[in-house]
Amino acid sequence: MNVTPLALHSTGAVRGALQSHGWEDGLARASAGGIHPLAFHLTGLDQGALEALVRFGGGLGLEVVTGDDWAILAGSRSRLSAFARPWTAPEPLVDVALQVGIAMPGDPGPAWHTARRPVPLDQPVLVGILNVTPDSFSDGGRFTATHAALAHAESLLRDGATIIDVGGESTRPGRTELVSAEEELRRVAPVVEALVRTHPDLLVSIDTVKSAVAKGALDLGAAIVNDVTAFRFDVAMAGVVAAAGAGAILMHSRGGLLEIASYEHADYAGDVVGGVLAELRAALSLAADAGVPADTVVLDPGLGFSKTVEQSVVLFDQLGALQALGRPLLVGPSRKRFLGAVTGLPVEERDRATAAACALAWERGARLFRVHAVAAAREALALAKALDTASQP
Repeated sequence: MNVTPLALHSTGAVRGALQSHGWEDGLARASAGGIHPLAFHLTGLDQGALEALVRFGGGLGLEVVTGDDWAILAGSRSRLSAFARPWTAPEPLVDVALQVGIAMPGDPGPAWHTARRPVPLDQPVLVGILNVTPDSFSDGGRFTATHAALAHAESLLRDGATIIDVGGESTRPGRTELVSAEEELRRVAPVVEALVRTHPDLLVSIDTVKSAVAKGALDLGAAIVNDVTAFRFDVAMAGVVAAAGAGAILMHSRGGLLEIASYEHADYAGDVVGGVLAELRAALSLAADAGVPADTVVLDPGLGFSKTVEQSVVLFDQLGALQALGRPLLVGPSRKRFLGAVTGLPVEERDRATAAACALAWERGARLFRVHAVAAAREALALAKALDTASQP
């Protein structure tokens, strides 16, 4: 007899073991997902709920660790799913069961829908950054001329980008002036138009918080709107996105446009993950109320935006918690301050750390990666994806 440990940092090892015994891929995936462990931190519980949690959760084979008014609830996804049924829970746990069910990882579906075509999510999706601004934090002024922007876009595509994200207003820390919609559109319109004309199948994203700029770019053939305020800044933005059937990237941030890259609104009462979850859930609700279909939305945790270095690191490590929102996750760690703080490297030397961050983010559930240096990220993600399937026969 042989006994072989199975590492459970992902579902790959269990899935592969089941497939080695002839299990069909779909059934192996579902079963491996059911075995995969999850844990939840519960707070604000009264004594009756704590006592019921120990009895009921323990009876389902879950691990329960409790304190005065809190608990850690952990176990396999299948057992936690059995717990998360309010209709079977004892009275003190009805709301707890409901909230655990809401917090369980959701299925974002196989593809992200945009105005031009769906984007499959079974492989890493690289979003190449094309800043046509004079003052972006790492490449400001390099691609303001249309011919230079197009040449850089060609380089990004050769290196493996699926999407080109065109931005006409910097969100760099320390800026003091806003860009008008007219000036921003003057910067981005020629580039969007030329990209769509040169590459009819290319997915172009417009990085803007202004509905007039978004509409102008969408009318020129852009397929995606990347809003770093998640529709907070411009109340008309959600309607523009809905009317165009565009893909939407909703990024978490706080405060006004001159504050979002600062630490002015970085107080999360000790729970940055919970705060980001709640605020992105509210953004999803706002989008739905405006008629934006759920399958057109991607969520971005906003690493480095309204978050200290320490908060960004914690949020990055806990990216998997955002899967509770049921939408694909995009990360934009590229050359960010938290990478500089960790590595001690200046902006221009952070591409290796960015690539490593992308690979780690894939393992934590991210599927889209917004980067400056596409080739390095592509290589790191190829390895991360290969490890995902390494246990399969």
